[in-house]
Amino acid sequence: MYVPLKFNVDKAASWNAVRDAGAGMLVTQGKLGLQSVFTPVIVSDDQTVLTAHVARANPWWKEAINGEEVLALFVAASSYVSPSGYPSRHEKPEVVPTWNYVAVEVRGILHVHDDYDWVFSQAKDLTAQFEESRDVPWKLAESDENYVEKLARGIVGIEITVRAITGKYKLSQNRPDEDRENVMRSLEEGGMRDQVTAQYMRDSL
Repeated sequence: MYVPLKFNVDKAASWNAVRDAGAGMLVTQGKLGLQSVFTPVIVSDDQTVLTAHVARANPWWKEAINGEEVLALFVAASSYVSPSGYPSRHEKPEVVPTWNYVAVEVRGILHVHDDYDWVFSQAKDLTAQFEESRDVPWKLAESDENYVEKLARGIVGIEITVRAITGKYKLSQNRPDEDRENVMRSLEEGGMRDQVTAQYMRDSL
């Protein structure tokens, strides 16, 4: 991923964006060429491993090759930016539309786990991760045990040993301060997606 110096961020910010995204696109060079799957992930505490699961019926995991490289792509924020949001355009009209976004690329080595206990544990941890912020977290134990077992046998586990992470926060850092501030305020008045981008802009000031 091309990252100009103005948009470069450290590993901590990159991992924060992965967690904010929650799910990403896993891309492999499989037996039949490039293949992708979109799935939620867990990041290990030491940030060396990503885990996920996919449907057993999905051919992605069968075509993926254990021990080969996998590319995990995450987008935590994404918004259109209009030149009309730049006060500086009245003095310097050389402006065009652009896109503000927060994206992360993780490269690692793929391992497929076709093992019930591993898969069940991963699904349980994944549920707990995304439920923890709720006022009354739902627990896997609340569902019918036989039903959960049936579903768990219908998925396959994915583990990625992380080799590198690259983050890019493109948030109008290349614009004058007045332009950036105005874009941020405009996005704050938009929908949920734009508000997320605006919050990243504010947090990065």
